[in-house]
Amino acid sequence: MQNKNLILSAVFIMLLGTTSLHAQTVKDIDGNIYSVLTIGNQMWMGENLKTTKYRNGELIKTTSPATKDIRGEFSPQYQWAYDGKESNVAVYGRLYTWFAVTDSRGVCPIGWHVPTDAEWSTLTTFLGGEIVAYSKLKESGELHWINYDTGTNEIGFTALPGGLRNGKGSFDDIGSRGSWWTSSENGPSDAWYRLMDSNFNSVYRYLFLKRNGFSVRCIKNE
Repeated sequence: MQNKNLILSAVFIMLLGTTSLHAQTVKDIDGNIYSVLTIGNQMWMGENLKTTKYRNGELIKTTSPATKDIRGEFSPQYQWAYDGKESNVAVYGRLYTWFAVTDSRGVCPIGWHVPTDAEWSTLTTFLGGEIVAYSKLKESGELHWINYDTGTNEIGFTALPGGLRNGKGSFDDIGSRGSWWTSSENGPSDAWYRLMDSNFNSVYRYLFLKRNGFSVRCIKNE
């Protein structure tokens, strides 16, 4: 009877559309494979983007050195491993400028795109608002996050503190902060993103300079 109840509970969760329980995967142009989550009416990648190429096979540039100051560049299109260390990519994915993630060549696999500001809001609203969503999205445990006890990761999104890269070339906040670009701009210099910080229990909506390097989660086209 206990096993039967567990099976019925799992079916009920899937019918609600909360999560697909990683039943599907998607591959990027580099061959990286990502789990897929169904959350409400949306389908999200279960990990941060790792690709070094646009989906037509052309390289997304990086800088040499990784800490190069790019504040003098008008629309820099770059990607980086955090601190320039490829060993960070497997867990945290790569950091991209907004100009790279919105390039017409596309950074997400075919049939997928960088979410808009509104699509991120749809996600947090479905999960109960920005404060409730923070806990549900955040990876649980102490492996990567500081102040780890606030995360339940109950839908398998596994939001990680991948840090950021600013325009002057500094890599900051790995372990304490995760930032994800949206495709929605506010003007010539800044765009909307979502922030999760270990010191503040909410998914914050902010504007930041497009030349900064943030993480990316792709969402499936409707």
